[in-house]
Amino acid sequence: MSKEGNAQGMSEQMNDESNTGGKAKTSLSRRRFVAGTSGAALGAMIVPRRVLGGPGYQPPSDTVNFAVVGCGGQGASDSTELVAGGHNIAALADVDFSYVDGAVEGRTRGRDGQPNPNNIKLQEAYNKAKRYADFRVMLESQKDIDGVLIATPDHTHAVIAKAAMELGKHVYVEKPLTWSVHEARLLRKIAMDNPKLVTQMGNQGHSSEGAALINEWVQAGIIGKVTEVHVWTNRPIWPQGVPRPWTPSAAPAGAPAAGGPQGMGGGGFGNEWTSRKLNRTVAMAIDEGKGNTPSALNWDLYLGPAPEVPFHPIYHPFNWRGWLDWGTGAVGDMAAHLMDHPYWALGLVHPTSIEATSTPWGTDTRNNPVSYPLATQIVYHFPARGAQPPVKLTWCDGGLMPGRPEQLPDDVPLERGGGVIFIGEKGILLHETYGAKPRLFPASLMEAAAKVPKTYPRIETNNDPGRSAKHRMNWANAILGKAKTTCPFEYAGRLTETMLLGVVAMRAGQGKRIYYDGEKGRITNFDEANQYLHREYRKGWSL
Repeated sequence: MSKEGNAQGMSEQMNDESNTGGKAKTSLSRRRFVAGTSGAALGAMIVPRRVLGGPGYQPPSDTVNFAVVGCGGQGASDSTELVAGGHNIAALADVDFSYVDGAVEGRTRGRDGQPNPNNIKLQEAYNKAKRYADFRVMLESQKDIDGVLIATPDHTHAVIAKAAMELGKHVYVEKPLTWSVHEARLLRKIAMDNPKLVTQMGNQGHSSEGAALINEWVQAGIIGKVTEVHVWTNRPIWPQGVPRPWTPSAAPAGAPAAGGPQGMGGGGFGNEWTSRKLNRTVAMAIDEGKGNTPSALNWDLYLGPAPEVPFHPIYHPFNWRGWLDWGTGAVGDMAAHLMDHPYWALGLVHPTSIEATSTPWGTDTRNNPVSYPLATQIVYHFPARGAQPPVKLTWCDGGLMPGRPEQLPDDVPLERGGGVIFIGEKGILLHETYGAKPRLFPASLMEAAAKVPKTYPRIETNNDPGRSAKHRMNWANAILGKAKTTCPFEYAGRLTETMLLGVVAMRAGQGKRIYYDGEKGRITNFDEANQYLHREYRKGWSL
């Protein structure tokens, strides 16, 4: 938000005859104007700056100057809403502007080939903004930034957000808030210790009409006390469960003699084509597709705090979500859009225990997990909250879906893309991803739901077909003191912590239930699993 205001606007309109050389009779110097005019006359002549600027002008005092870190994918989507809302992109930071420019150019026309005015406006804003490869240089160099929008791969969310917050910048961080449980707890603490900082996690469904209705219906007791929740998604839609690209000649010292990842070697049971050989063959086939690091990509900055591995096109762009080094898999991607609603509506906090089962992980040459399983089931157990009973929440991804509850009519499909079912003592609540299309069964419950007062604030929506809420504008409005963010880090940190405890349970191993002390942030029954609550940062990086 620029500090310029009406004083600057007045000086632009009433300068000391500098624009006319003092010759024009219609021009008054600022000194003569102030000295020779009564207060009443002065008040009558002051025109609001937005009027002086013409139709559509937005004064600097109503404009947020924001920077974008991670500009080509979700960062561009987020920025489009803010730019359309009249806010200004002061700076861009990205490790691959060749990809960014191509992605933004591709947005300027819709699928029908017609120009997209908002995305053309975004492209213009991108072209005007100052560019940096390293976000740290940007933060050190550019002082006119009010807020920072972070839409990088998950592994750099925390280091960027912490650096920005320590400089007094407001932050909007795409979901998931962080890569690790430890990072989520840290960002939450920083935000709570600095209440003047405006924070928001980018799970836009949290601001939706559906989210408000779900909260109101559940908390009004329309379906009664809830004891069970089922959540599912069709993600991943990127590669998971695949081995690290591998070249035999590049195998490290001590690699298995069979020439592949441990357990991926020779034959057995009379046939050499075991799953181990298949994995080795896949790893080698993937590696054959590698190329040199693109000249426009700063791979070292891309890696950031993550371990050093050679570039491969299977990682960037987009596919990073499936790799443990940079992403958090399907649960990290979509739980912020799906688990969010029961977590919020039911007032859940820390789970007391978590257990997970999955298909195999993708591994490296030493059998270390490197890419997330193709399909996962995670079960969270939450304690009672006052008069509300304990809740068992089951997460499924990779195409797995819950069984149909008895209360659901046979002609009502379960959306393959994802959804949530609340199981209550009086009935069920079903909704789709982002809190969309909430419905109650038996259908007679809808009559009672229609009478529930609207107690949650409604956020302005876009004009898109889905009528999505202006979640990013909610953040900008909060910076200007016009609103409060719907998903600040105080809430988002705990939701992210819970989501990522599912990843910790996955890494702890099949058939184990881990018990979690939410106050201390530790696993109490399996000390070895505590290493998965945080990560070791690559040399030169810290949090």
